[in-house]
Amino acid sequence: MRLRHPDGTAVHLGYCSNVHQAEDLDGVLAQLADHAEPVRERLGVDRLGIGLWLARDVVTRLTSEPGELQRLKDELDTRGLETVTLNAFPYAGFHREVVKKDVYRPDWADEARLRHTLDCARVLAAILPDGAARGSVSTLPLAWRTPWPPDRADTARRALDRLAAGLATIESDTGRRVRVGFEPEPGCVVETTVQAVRELRGLDPERLGVCLDACHLAVQFEEPGSALRRLAEAGLPVVKLQASCAVEAADPADPTARAALRRLAEPRFLHQTRTAVRQEAPDVRGVDDLPDALDGGLPTDAGPWRVHFHAPLHADPEPPLRSTVDQLGQVLAGLFGGPSADCDHIEVETYTWSVLPEPPTDLAGGIAGELAWARDRLTDLGLKDDQR
Repeated sequence: MRLRHPDGTAVHLGYCSNVHQAEDLDGVLAQLADHAEPVRERLGVDRLGIGLWLARDVVTRLTSEPGELQRLKDELDTRGLETVTLNAFPYAGFHREVVKKDVYRPDWADEARLRHTLDCARVLAAILPDGAARGSVSTLPLAWRTPWPPDRADTARRALDRLAAGLATIESDTGRRVRVGFEPEPGCVVETTVQAVRELRGLDPERLGVCLDACHLAVQFEEPGSALRRLAEAGLPVVKLQASCAVEAADPADPTARAALRRLAEPRFLHQTRTAVRQEAPDVRGVDDLPDALDGGLPTDAGPWRVHFHAPLHADPEPPLRSTVDQLGQVLAGLFGGPSADCDHIEVETYTWSVLPEPPTDLAGGIAGELAWARDRLTDLGLKDDQR
């Protein structure tokens, strides 16, 4: 969906296809017909944005076979879909039985990560719809935090310079600008906006910036307004917003809350968990996975727990748990509620539908509900539907 900010900026709203399982091109094309088009029809819009996740094998095929790239472009158009952003964080195997820390491999000290990201940018430049000012690609925040010795950090930094140069070449060749956003995530080398400024300041702001995931921001107990100001003052653009919510247990000692959390402690994805002692500067403490917290790794008397489990935007988790939807609302207000739009790509990224304690029987309806929620919050901020 496209909306228009009062300053004239076209803001693209869509959802991320990493919620669907497919690691070959035929599977990706089937997703468009089986899932994305029904979501569009539920919303009653002529065109729906979909942020594609394309596994490495799919990207290789698209970059080596021009006919297959055209096939993807034609299928998007036939289904009333458009893509302005790709999620290049997972490299492959995102729906294996166990993913956990494998999602952070290869990292930015590995040549494969640079190659994959530039290939994704080439694919995106070829399928960007007419009228889109630019494209965006999101990627991991350098690496998981360990091991990260100085030599690998230096290699990664040089890779980012090569990334900016490669994106400039793509723009010169195609006339389409694609920006890459590094996505701070709990447990990684860059898990907060403070670390983003430290590690990413000085990069080419025309091509590189931050992909801000609102769930991750909440898990780290970052105050949205301060985080956004910090990025702006450092010259780090928000290339893309991933509209997402974390799960919060207000009283993690409550047996009912712990039982509900146990039902979220599933084996596929990593669910980093944090608590914060409420002081002027919150002391954030954390563990790498929810079972670790439940087994005694995190205090229950310091404050609420927040869990990296992407909760549906429009629906409450199992009581007494709640979501951080209020924090997401503050992020939206900070980016879009002022005189100018500080971001133009929004991707609803609830990839956890299949691992909910009770997975939905109507996935298209759930995704449509999330998108409608996001659209309504944006129109409340003064944006207008712009479905031209």
